[in-house]
Amino acid sequence: MIETAYQRLTSRFARIATIHEASSMLGWDAAAMMPPGGAAARSDQLAVLAGLAHGLLIDPATADDLAQAEQAEAADAWQAANLRLMRHAHTRGTALPADLVEAQARANSSCEQVWREARRRADFSLVAPHLTEVVRLVREAAQALAPALGLSPYDALMDGFQRGIGAADVAPVFADYERFMREALPRAEERQARRPPPLRPKGVFAAATQEALCRKLSARAGLDYEHARLDRSIHPFCGGTPSDVRITTRYDEADFSQSLMGVMHETGHALYERGLPAAFARQPVGEAAGMAAHESQSLIIEMQACRSDAFLGWLSRELAETFGGDEAVYAPDNLGRLWRHVERGCIRVDADEMTYPAHVILRFGLERALVAGELSVEDLPGAWNEGLHGLLGITPPDDARGCLQDIHWYDGGFGYFPSYTLGAMAAAQLMAAARRALPRLDAAIANGDLSPLVGWLRANVHGLGNRLGFNDLLRAATGKPLDPRDFEAHLTTRYLA
Repeated sequence: MIETAYQRLTSRFARIATIHEASSMLGWDAAAMMPPGGAAARSDQLAVLAGLAHGLLIDPATADDLAQAEQAEAADAWQAANLRLMRHAHTRGTALPADLVEAQARANSSCEQVWREARRRADFSLVAPHLTEVVRLVREAAQALAPALGLSPYDALMDGFQRGIGAADVAPVFADYERFMREALPRAEERQARRPPPLRPKGVFAAATQEALCRKLSARAGLDYEHARLDRSIHPFCGGTPSDVRITTRYDEADFSQSLMGVMHETGHALYERGLPAAFARQPVGEAAGMAAHESQSLIIEMQACRSDAFLGWLSRELAETFGGDEAVYAPDNLGRLWRHVERGCIRVDADEMTYPAHVILRFGLERALVAGELSVEDLPGAWNEGLHGLLGITPPDDARGCLQDIHWYDGGFGYFPSYTLGAMAAAQLMAAARRALPRLDAAIANGDLSPLVGWLRANVHGLGNRLGFNDLLRAATGKPLDPRDFEAHLTTRYLA
């Protein structure tokens, strides 16, 4: 049997994807298991794998097969979309010199390891030289990608995380939200002040007990532990592959809140990976539809479902049975006051739904300035503090709670942050559509049953893979492209009504 050009491409892209899977596992290990002394070797390993994948992508044979395959008629819409995504990946790949790809992988891995110590010591000066090198290489990559993609340098970076969405799309959405927040936040704070303060959990909540409950809740949501692991890391994340998903969290024995909600957030990511179309595994069209789409799936589980009145009514009984003690702490109304508390804080991952976008808006502005060369790395802490004060009226007491708090920039992730708030907005829009399609959805959630929601997501998001762009995916699922008004309506109902 003679292979067609398209068949050769699918084989090649499957090899590339397999290399990326190996890199993902090494990245998970570095965050969850690796001893500190392995950092230097791990940087080399990741750099070599990045170089191998890049070499396969830019091989002249890939260009030849793309040209041939594009001349033939696609068998169906899936194949046509896969071919378009292959071309897009090849365009990005050939724009970047191989030595730059390896240099970025090595610099990112090295900087991330130093960041861990700098964050622990709240000392930005430790990591500043390493971040300067990362930013230099990011600028070089952005300048190389921009003309190839017909985008601005920053948009070329955004394209690597959520194709089809650029700064010109995001900026007005963020500006509108900032106006909404400035009016809504004081009202939410005033309403909150009129209510009794929440009762705080007291006692020691053993990490092992929290972990068992986290595993139980994520499994109940649909995560299959034949194809998943739950581990610990400094920064909770979801990694691995669709058939071997790795989620992590961190435990505070004085408070179970962070671990539970963190795991349900990562479970949303994991369910998306597990629900991707198996028929197109290791193909571009079989991947997730971008990081904003991915974030919508974590937030529809964590924020829309698991922090809803319906779910908290069921969860209260689980918590009382698991931890014992003062049952008033686990009362649904108290859990609502605990987990839907509005507060101007310095830490993004601890922020409530209403103030969280402010943290993203801050990072969006700063990283655009860093990429454009308008802000130097050495001036980042001051610019961060000034920007947060302008948005929320607070100033971080140190850099660990300021510009050192996130891993993303120190791992080379520029252009990623907008995905968080775009995902939150999409989650609200998807949940509204799911409720319209499933009139009994909240009744199921009140029984701790997320399967109707997950089933709807399987059909309308997960199973479509990367066939549609972000707005087209939303249009297919909800009847319209991204509409921030659904998010604002959700916040108004939850925090102002």
